Amino acid sequence: MVRLIDKSTGKYLGRITEEDLQFLMDNLEEEDLSDVDYYINRQTLDLLKEKGMSDDLAALLEGAMGEGGELEIGYEKI
Repeated sequence: MVRLIDKSTGKYLGRITEEDLQFLMDNLEEEDLSDVDYYINRQTLDLLKEKGMSDDLAALLEGAMGEGGELEIGYEKI
C-alpha cells in the first residue's frame, strides 16, 4: 500500500494501491528519478479521469483538492 500526503500541510490523505501509484507515475511529470511528489489541478484531474484513473483515487484527490482547485501530493510506500 501507499500513503498519500498533502505536501503543503503534511496532512495524511489516505491510502492508495500500488496500481494507483503506478498510474500517477505513468501519467504525471517527475522532475528526476527520486521525485516522490506531484502537482495536480482540476484540469489535470479531469485529464487523468479520462485516461482511466480509478474511481477511488479520483475521489480521494478530488476530496483533498477541495475548493482550492489544486493540490501537491507526496507518497510513501508502506
